[in-house]
Amino acid sequence: VLKPGDTLLTMRLDCGGPLSHGYAKNASGMLFKVIHYGVDLTSDRIDYDELEAVAMREKPAMITVGASAYPRIIDFERMGAIAKACGAYLMADIAHIAGLVAAGIHPSPVPYADFVTTTTHKTLRGPRGGLVLCKEQYAKVLDSMVFPGIQGGPLMHVIAGKAVCFKEALQPEFKQYQQQIIKNTACLAEAMHKKGYALVSGGTDNHLFLIDLRPSRPDLSGKQAQNLLEANKITVNRNTIPGETRSPFETSGLRIGTAALTSRGMGCAEMETIADLMDQTLQEGKAEGNAAIREQVKALCETYPLPY
Repeated sequence: VLKPGDTLLTMRLDCGGPLSHGYAKNASGMLFKVIHYGVDLTSDRIDYDELEAVAMREKPAMITVGASAYPRIIDFERMGAIAKACGAYLMADIAHIAGLVAAGIHPSPVPYADFVTTTTHKTLRGPRGGLVLCKEQYAKVLDSMVFPGIQGGPLMHVIAGKAVCFKEALQPEFKQYQQQIIKNTACLAEAMHKKGYALVSGGTDNHLFLIDLRPSRPDLSGKQAQNLLEANKITVNRNTIPGETRSPFETSGLRIGTAALTSRGMGCAEMETIADLMDQTLQEGKAEGNAAIREQVKALCETYPLPY
């Protein structure tokens, strides 16, 4: 529905916005004129008032909402009102929170957005793929853009996998799974906070949290911390954070989620253990890792094997 050169209003990368929402080195940033909104640097939460002021001034063709690294509830109703007031389309990207939305744990953007996009392989726990929802008046143009616009033959095995995923998402157990993700994330975040690590926005409402390493370890970059943890078989990823002072390749933060841990059946007690292992790893700072920690990680995974 947009043309090259149209204006997009998107969330800044360092505030949690996705790379695909107008980052300069992404195709979206090359095709469109991009302006950004962000978070209040005191609360680390989306500044809806500033966002509205920018939208009314710039009159974008589309506003995007949704994040890759934002640990708080998103107010889709407010975003819909802002988009309507300035005459913009609203596209909600719920790739990271789709499972929470499907389970009714996070508010849904469907009543307020013109378009809703998601992957199917994150908290929705399906095959690697995507999904686009839209209002009926956009369906034909959207279908035509997908095929023959950008896609050739359909991947039938992925479509079958999505069907299984959607069926699972309708079961009571899926809601219990999503609820446990929220509990585990809060437990792990609190455990890390008690060890002196600063949490972006002070905590989390969803499946992930962000650590700002600068207050406790100003000498340690996100990349260095990620590498130290990987040496002990603990997987996280470096991430930019609000007020970022390092490059996106180095970063000052870590993004940590619990969806995969929860799929294995782990609970809050295991989150405490994981926090201990992470803290010990970062305190030791051994590039070669620690064999004893690796053995503890292995034992934890063997106690809670993959459920398939």
